[in-house]
Amino acid sequence: MAKVRVAIVGASGYAGEELIRLLTVHPNVDLRIITSRQNAGKEISEIFPRFFGMDLKFSAPDVARIAAECDAAFLALPHGLASEYAIPLMEAGVRVFDISADFRLRSTAKYKEYYGKEHPAPELLKKAVYGSPERYREQIRNAAFIACPGCYPTSIILAVAPLLKAGLVSTKNIIVASMSGVTGAGRKVDLPYIFPECNESIRAYGAVGHRHLPEIEQELAVAAGVGEMAVNFIPHLAPMNRGINSTIILDPTEQFSKEAVTEAYKNAYGNEEFVKVLPMGKLPDTKHVTMTNRCEIGYVYDSHTNKLLVFSVIDNLTKGAAGQAVQCMNIRFGMEENLGLR
Repeated sequence: MAKVRVAIVGASGYAGEELIRLLTVHPNVDLRIITSRQNAGKEISEIFPRFFGMDLKFSAPDVARIAAECDAAFLALPHGLASEYAIPLMEAGVRVFDISADFRLRSTAKYKEYYGKEHPAPELLKKAVYGSPERYREQIRNAAFIACPGCYPTSIILAVAPLLKAGLVSTKNIIVASMSGVTGAGRKVDLPYIFPECNESIRAYGAVGHRHLPEIEQELAVAAGVGEMAVNFIPHLAPMNRGINSTIILDPTEQFSKEAVTEAYKNAYGNEEFVKVLPMGKLPDTKHVTMTNRCEIGYVYDSHTNKLLVFSVIDNLTKGAAGQAVQCMNIRFGMEENLGLR
């Protein structure tokens, strides 16, 4: 097949770098354009020395040029900016894969509550498909605009959704404690994230009202078949570059059994290449998924407290951002889903 011509808008951050890493080895992709206002005109190796020798320069974002030269565009932008590019690119027939937060939430009221301003393009929300391939693969196949999930939500939703769908755990009293590597905070110079401040230390943050919370609640409610859910979500900053470990505490229902949990995961992910469910009692480790597009899930039943404990690990930059977006692109353009991701 002809190669898919691709642009990355906002390519100078960590997610942008990960997209470049994946797309430049993708056999069916021609990475044409990488944009950065701050670094326009610079060789790619000036910003990312790992790509020394690659004939690619950063340019200022130009919608007309992207529309003329590309079939697909990845938006790796801060929240509030994606619609500026998404709308005209879609109108020009470019398939858009947005890894920002602007179009993950279906509710404009929730967006305003958690992001502190009105949604920039509410009319586009109806067209956005939530880019979780394991859950919305068929919708992704024909989507013009795909809103790729956040990193924390990916680790949590993949682990819990099959259990809620099967009615094995309660929609109440769900508690999640997640730890993320420092790249989750973005590529910026900010005191809390410099080496002496975060090395050899783990700290919680955003324990109430984190911006990923409504996305988690939205998708878990869909899985459970209920209107709304309330979840305790406590993220932590961990002294590592990349990776997320989510520990999830769930109340079993009357339908619960250990065998039913195993069956629910098998039904959900038995044929999925990028979700690996470990045997009951075996727990996942972030180092086993680093720089992969894989989510690993482990679980154990605690009879002492009558709780199901679920553990989920991903690489926040790959399955939690760029890798999942590439997986969506593969689906959308009718390619093998694992191209560029093995």
